[in-house]
Amino acid sequence: MSPIGVGAIAFVCVFGGALVGMYLRSRLPDHHLAQESRDAIKLATAIIGTLSALALGLLIASAKRTFDDASADRRTSAARIVLLDRVLAQYGQETAELRAKLKAIVQVRLKAEQDDAGGDHPFSEGLEIEAAQERLRNLMPQSESQRALQQRALQLSGDLAEARWVRAESEVGGFPTPFLAVLIMWFTLLFASFGLLAPGNGTVVATLFICALSVSAAMVLIIDMDHPHLGFIRVSDVPFRWAIERIGQP
Repeated sequence: MSPIGVGAIAFVCVFGGALVGMYLRSRLPDHHLAQESRDAIKLATAIIGTLSALALGLLIASAKRTFDDASADRRTSAARIVLLDRVLAQYGQETAELRAKLKAIVQVRLKAEQDDAGGDHPFSEGLEIEAAQERLRNLMPQSESQRALQQRALQLSGDLAEARWVRAESEVGGFPTPFLAVLIMWFTLLFASFGLLAPGNGTVVATLFICALSVSAAMVLIIDMDHPHLGFIRVSDVPFRWAIERIGQP
């Protein structure tokens, strides 16, 4: 499910829980909301609030690590692309077509990300790099120097192909659905207790609405950050733009 879909479900559940709590407040007998009952409810919801905060912190840490890893991988891939181009340039004029193909692969990838159509692109891009590897293997080195450059180019292209398949695999994953469901349930119970204990006036309703919207928006941003190549929050494309400017230079 998309981050916005998860956020919408979270908002409906959390704010709905607050409204249910306010409804129960008006229906329960007075002794159910006596001071002793309020203290017990506050203690129980304090445990749920602590667990929710810890779980949300784990989500933030996991998403931040995924985003940082993707940023580092992008910088490393851009550096490998430029280095591969330099190795091909040192090999000789036989690799001119391969250098042009390398630049085209990077340009297509950038365009796909800008058009927000990069869902299946890592798969096709990985195949294109493997096709370039086949051309590298078909080169006929005329000296030991060219043979060493060919081996170095194959190593770099292999690293790039591996990075593409790893990226495609990582975009399939995400936070486990049961974990998100339990977290939403905890927030729902927490807001239900707020509605149960708070007076049912417009200020309270508006405050609970804004808080529920904020919690849902936070979950959307965290889940979106866990997919750094898709959605709103993406890794920067500056490294690849830098690589394009340098590919093909003599």
